Amino acid sequence: MHVDHLLKDESLGLRLLWAEEPQLTREISGVTATDLEDPARFVRPGEVVLSGLVWWTAEGGRDKAERFVAALRTAGAAVLLAGEETHGSVPDDLIEACARHGVPLAAVPAHIMFRAITDTVYFRQWGELNRLHALPENVRVRLSRLVAQDAGPDVIVASAFAHADRATAYVFTPAGRTVAATEGARPVLAREAVALLADGAGITVSVDSDAVSPYERWHLYLPEPGGTPPRMLHEIAAILARCQESRARRRAAEHQAADELGTLLFAPGAEAAAVEGALRTCGLPAQGPYRVIVAETGSQRAGLAEGALTEGALTEAVAHAGPGRASVGRLPDGTVFAVVPETADGAGGCAEFWPLVAGCEPSVPLHGGIGSAADGPQDLNGALSEARYALASARTTAPDSSSVVDSSSLTGLDTLLTGIPAEVRTAFSSTVLGPLLDTRNASAAALLKTLETFLAHDGSWARTAEVLHLHVNTVHYRIQRIEHFTGRDLSRLYDRLDLWAALLCRTPSATSDPRARSSTSPAR
Repeated sequence: MHVDHLLKDESLGLRLLWAEEPQLTREISGVTATDLEDPARFVRPGEVVLSGLVWWTAEGGRDKAERFVAALRTAGAAVLLAGEETHGSVPDDLIEACARHGVPLAAVPAHIMFRAITDTVYFRQWGELNRLHALPENVRVRLSRLVAQDAGPDVIVASAFAHADRATAYVFTPAGRTVAATEGARPVLAREAVALLADGAGITVSVDSDAVSPYERWHLYLPEPGGTPPRMLHEIAAILARCQESRARRRAAEHQAADELGTLLFAPGAEAAAVEGALRTCGLPAQGPYRVIVAETGSQRAGLAEGALTEGALTEAVAHAGPGRASVGRLPDGTVFAVVPETADGAGGCAEFWPLVAGCEPSVPLHGGIGSAADGPQDLNGALSEARYALASARTTAPDSSSVVDSSSLTGLDTLLTGIPAEVRTAFSSTVLGPLLDTRNASAAALLKTLETFLAHDGSWARTAEVLHLHVNTVHYRIQRIEHFTGRDLSRLYDRLDLWAALLCRTPSATSDPRARSSTSPAR
């Protein structure tokens, strides 16, 4: 961008006061605003210098103008843009000094903000794709300084796009969580963000970092293609990667504190004071209510151990649930857990976004369990036990697909049994049903079907006979045989419950209610 290009921008209304033709072709490298009497140390070659002329006074004005302009010439400034607001016009002393030292001079109308000039220069630089492909040096230096100061992604994005008011940019996770966005960007719901990343309509640049799991990897997204050079976007993405790696290093220390909290919660009878201290170390409130969530992936991918993969998934899931602080770590047995402060919606937010998080790695089943609200530190051990039981239920209900189960949803015998280990369910079913499970015996299969139908219809002989298309006497006979083989009396409630539970425990598919299967049979 040349000086002449800036002066011809009608939106700025700049009025040329002095320049020679060759000076108008000077290349502009950046912009500096100053009102120091001697600005030489702060001006770089090729920069536009903006000054409100606060330093100039009528008394001694010629000498002050001489020193100021001589400093600009020494520094190699491309042009001086002098504001008219302070003095009503640009002093003649300054015009004469610029002519003596060969520094182009233009007046800035009082109604024009210096920010508008700065934005115009940098946006024009960013837009000249055929000539300028990289970040301006001053922007790159500023962004690197921010990363060194552990600035967050929101600050990085705001600074990276500060001189491009017309550019809208977001940083999304694969699950659609908005990590950062430029000022004024409209809010984007998680599901919409996932769709935007998938449809390819805008520009998406991956923020590649080996320090995070696939569930947490950032993506720089611009809705309008073509507004910013691709190389520049990749440079910004590389800076964001450094930002994310810095955050990952800090999080490693946070995980260690969470692991210590997990050790306390894993062992019953931990002192409340010790738990409170561990909660404070993790940045959590010392008093509840809280929610405990556990998760597992049961898989390894991309060089990440199962625990690291699951930690990433659960960290992303609880981040979706709300802006509150969460602590993610591992229990002594390796199970990944999180403790989050309870919100008005409970842990529903986590369950709502679970499919989006799981969708980041569709080939890896992601199972989760959520305990009921813990009123205080003393209740966290119980909440953890509930969450682990709910996790077992999720694993049983959908072993090959992702799911999360809230312990409050285990309201029936069929759902409650899903949390019992498969080996225990199988042993109970075999013990109670005995010979009725012999698949080689056709009569055993008929008895099993009769038992299932009889219990599903509340012990009604007539209804059982109708559904199975049998005579009532045949049903009586079969029930007697069932009682003989199982040693149970189907006229007693407790024995009926035992047999009903045994039917539900036969296989993982027993999570569905036999009553539903029987009641849909056509009656004749």
